[in-house]
Amino acid sequence: MIPHLLYVVNPVSGKGQAKTSLFPVLDVFAKAGWMSSVFITQEKGEAARIAQEYGADYSLVVCSGGDGTLNEVVNGLMRCPEQPPLGYIPAGSANDFAASHKIPAQHVKAARMIMHGDRFPCDIGSFNDRYFTYIAAFGVFTDVAYETPQEFKNVLGHLAYIIQGMTHLHNITSYRMKIEYKDETIEDDFIFGMVTNSTSVGGFRGLIPKGIHLNDGLFEVTLIKTPKSTVAWQRLLTALMQQKLTQAEGYSFSASRIHFSSSEPVPWTLDGEFGGKLSEAQVENRKQALVILRNPEPGNAL
Repeated sequence: MIPHLLYVVNPVSGKGQAKTSLFPVLDVFAKAGWMSSVFITQEKGEAARIAQEYGADYSLVVCSGGDGTLNEVVNGLMRCPEQPPLGYIPAGSANDFAASHKIPAQHVKAARMIMHGDRFPCDIGSFNDRYFTYIAAFGVFTDVAYETPQEFKNVLGHLAYIIQGMTHLHNITSYRMKIEYKDETIEDDFIFGMVTNSTSVGGFRGLIPKGIHLNDGLFEVTLIKTPKSTVAWQRLLTALMQQKLTQAEGYSFSASRIHFSSSEPVPWTLDGEFGGKLSEAQVENRKQALVILRNPEPGNAL
């Protein structure tokens, strides 16, 4: 019997690469002996719905789009009675998940990798009743990804996030947060916090500790304290520009379960998409919850 895959495509992600590469990618799948069903998303939320309703009917699900499209498909698959393996063809602006897993940016190469790649059981994050693949974050800059116009990101890439973020510096909100993990409790004022399972965020690698593992059941947590003086602000900005945060600027630790609480609703983002304004957030690592097809020998051409 010919194996059957579901290919979910967001035609507007990035510069529309997924649309232009559609037939070459399908040709790769066909040459590898797969029959493909293609769904072109028309609106936000469709990728999640299709993955949830039909994902379990296929031997493999592949999606092409940005991190937001990937997030939708993962949310859909995590609600399936059984999760098929997932292949990802990146077509966004930052593509942090792809960078962490060494997935090629060139679509035909990524398709070949899916056909011949290794099965990697990847950790997935749960955030209250939702899921994320690589980051849940609050505070300054977290709304940049979903407020930056798509055409701006298409033209400028990572620079678009930096430019858009600079416009927020005059209006930074500080949040009084209580963070509980393991047997520890932290209470402080923060302007930013992130829970990650990634080697980079927004295309930048300096904010994530080196030597992390993407299937060890642990998240990396970074919390940036609210600077209390002009000197502290200058020190923080310098650290951010150099992508080298120290203990003077905040907290950094690893944990599998973290609970956030605050007296006022805090806006969150999940994989760069708006995650709601919440006073309570329970974040848990679902260890090796989803099989990802990725390059068996990162760096080698396919």
